[in-house]
Amino acid sequence: MAKLKNGKLRRKDGVWDPLKRSSDDKQSAEGIPKTPQSDSPSYRLAFNDPDFLCREELRPVRLQLELLKTEMMLAERGIKSTVVMFGGARIPQPGGEAWAARNETQRKNLEAASVYYDEARKFAKLCATEAQKYDHREYVVVTGGGPGVMEAGNRGASEAGAPSIGLNILLPHEQAPNPYVTPELSFNFHYFAIRKMHFLMRAKAIVVFPGGFGTMDELFEALTLIQTKRMAPIPLVLFGEAFWRSVINFKALADFGTIAPEDMELLHFAETADDAWKVVADFYEL
Repeated sequence: MAKLKNGKLRRKDGVWDPLKRSSDDKQSAEGIPKTPQSDSPSYRLAFNDPDFLCREELRPVRLQLELLKTEMMLAERGIKSTVVMFGGARIPQPGGEAWAARNETQRKNLEAASVYYDEARKFAKLCATEAQKYDHREYVVVTGGGPGVMEAGNRGASEAGAPSIGLNILLPHEQAPNPYVTPELSFNFHYFAIRKMHFLMRAKAIVVFPGGFGTMDELFEALTLIQTKRMAPIPLVLFGEAFWRSVINFKALADFGTIAPEDMELLHFAETADDAWKVVADFYEL
């Protein structure tokens, strides 16, 4: 906002606003003389009191703040649509260390799965090529912001000169965003639910690489929303058909009757970045 000669305030969008800004009061409060009264936690401005904001009773407010902050910043950046990349944090890049392996079998499996790191990186570059046509406002890559497949997605976009989004969350093995996320589009979450909302709010396509509980949670949330028509149908591609059919018996669900046979049509399988991008390109007639 900008001050006018008559002392009133005007927002940057041209709308009149005669009320004093909260940021001004925050600054003024810092200069108040130190007394027992002003030093008391009760005297802090509510919106500038971290202890108050972290109280359990304020959970609904924190939920709203997590929803609003990311939404507002993506909107200000002009990002209209995304391509979501889900996948395991434990999958190393080719030649990298399988840091999560607890035994030799896991080490061999994870090292073999490094092929998906490469395909994720290539797929992100294909997204970036398409995004360039729209000044990087459409088909923007978004990942969970962590290591493994997520890092590969952000890395591929970065190598193609494109911005990418990282929706990070504090986990024991994932304390910081990977270095390839665009810094201005790197977000941190406390609530899984709000984080998952942001994955899907602008999604034009979802690609899912092998992963664990978190990846499956994200996959089934998207599938449920599309199946129940709470979300528009979009391409949903699973990388590594052998992996997915071995860990989830989709056909058994349909045969048993707990999903409809036509629900199987929500899924597409791909082995390469080119295969996956063809599903997206065909769907949108790119």
